[in-house]
Amino acid sequence: MDSKIYNQTGKEVGTIKLPGDVFGLKWNETLVHQVAVSMMGNLRTPVAHTKNRGEVAGTGKKPWKQKGTGRARHGSRRSPLWVGGGVTHGPRNEKDYSRKVNKKMKVKALFTILSRKNKEGEILFVDSLIVPGPKTREAKTIISSLSKIKGFGGLTRNRNAAYLALENKKIPTLKSFQNFGNLEVGEVRNLNPLDILKYKYLIVENPEKSLGLLSAKLSK
Repeated sequence: MDSKIYNQTGKEVGTIKLPGDVFGLKWNETLVHQVAVSMMGNLRTPVAHTKNRGEVAGTGKKPWKQKGTGRARHGSRRSPLWVGGGVTHGPRNEKDYSRKVNKKMKVKALFTILSRKNKEGEILFVDSLIVPGPKTREAKTIISSLSKIKGFGGLTRNRNAAYLALENKKIPTLKSFQNFGNLEVGEVRNLNPLDILKYKYLIVENPEKSLGLLSAKLSK
């Protein structure tokens, strides 16, 4: 399968043959869901924490005698039934949400998502994304030009528009795009399923070399 290559002004400059083992996979919802949920769990840092009846401050004295008062029997003011008492089944910060994700599963999930996005026309290949200096204005011009390509008008949407996968780390380019709240910039070699699931479009720089980096994941 072939795909068009554009320059950063939005003009077509060539084509590239896409490897079938990266962009020709069938959609596997079960695999993608399992990997995505596991990765989100690994990123989760529990903060919310409630105290149980053994941790809250308060006396351990019995509120009143067991019988003869006409009131319900109680054994402690720290009971969850009392205001200021412990919490029953509340969130605890020692809970571990992490899950193991096998490398082969993670890579296949990544390629499955890439195949789906390519099929739906949500991957844009650009020969280069070069900004001479950290200039947000120039970065905005590039995005505006690319959004005029048929099918990519959503690059200017307010939220989760696109992930820019650079061939390598370019500090001026990274700084130029970091002020955009609807974009994220990273390197192709660090692509993971969560990156491309979060954003509608994927912009890949220097596809000849970038696709080689992606294919290399299969041999690792």
